[in-house]
Amino acid sequence: MSHLRAKCPTCRAYTAVAMGPDYECHSCGRTFSAGMVRVPRAWGDGGEDMIASASLELDYPEAGVIEEDSLQGQTLAMAADLPERPLILGGCCCSHVGVVEGLASRHGRLGVIWLDAHGDLNTPETSPSGNAWGMPLRMLIDGGAIDPRDVALIGARNLDPPEVEFVAAAGIQDTAEAVLERVDCVYVALDCDVFEPSELAAFMPEPGGPTVAEVEKLLCGLRDRGAVVGAGLTGLAPDPANVEKLERLCTALGF
Repeated sequence: MSHLRAKCPTCRAYTAVAMGPDYECHSCGRTFSAGMVRVPRAWGDGGEDMIASASLELDYPEAGVIEEDSLQGQTLAMAADLPERPLILGGCCCSHVGVVEGLASRHGRLGVIWLDAHGDLNTPETSPSGNAWGMPLRMLIDGGAIDPRDVALIGARNLDPPEVEFVAAAGIQDTAEAVLERVDCVYVALDCDVFEPSELAAFMPEPGGPTVAEVEKLLCGLRDRGAVVGAGLTGLAPDPANVEKLERLCTALGF
C-alpha cells in the first residue's frame, strides 16, 4: 500500500496524490481531505456482511486495501503505512487497532473516541463468543497504545459484566470532552451499531441508540476543536443506502 498515490473516486485511476494530509487528483483536479483505507476482514464467526460493507463506494480516494491472513498481520500492515489523515472503511472493529497504533506513534498524546453499542473490552478469557471483534479496544489498552483514561466510550448499552467492571476500574471516560481535556488529538472509531437501528443498517443492531443527527453534532464539535487526526467506520451492513449518511458523518469530521 502507498500512502502517496490513491485511486480517485471520480477518475477511477491512481491519479490522486497526497499533498500533506490532503489528496489532489492530477487528472480531474478534485481535492480530498483524507485518504481511505479499506479493510475487508472480520475476525470472528459469521461476519460476511461486515466484510462486504468494506466495499461500499464512499467518495474518497482509495489509498490502500488491507487483506492480511492474520489479525496481527493486518495490524502491522496498517500501522506501517497509513495516510497522514486516514479514513478507515472496515469490516469489524479490529480494523481500528492498527490505525490507532500507527497514529499513536506519530502524535504526542492520542485519545480515542469510541462510539459503539458494545464495549469491545473483552479478553479471550472473558469473551462469551470468542470473537476477536469483541476485544479490539481492550487490545489497544492492554498493549499500551492508549491510556484508558484517554478513551471515551460513547453509546455503549450492551456490555458484558467483566466489561462493566473494567470500565470502572480503568477510568474510561463517557464523554468526548473529558478526553479532549487530556490529549493532543483524537482518533474517532465509529462502529455503526451505535445508532438507533432505524437510522443506519448495521451488522449487530441494538435498540436505544442515538440518531445520525445527534452523532453528527458530536463529530462537528470534535472537528471544530481541530483535534481529529483519523477516523474509522466499521460494523456496517452492506446496504448502499448507508453511503449518503456515512459521507455526511465524514463531512462532519472535516473529511
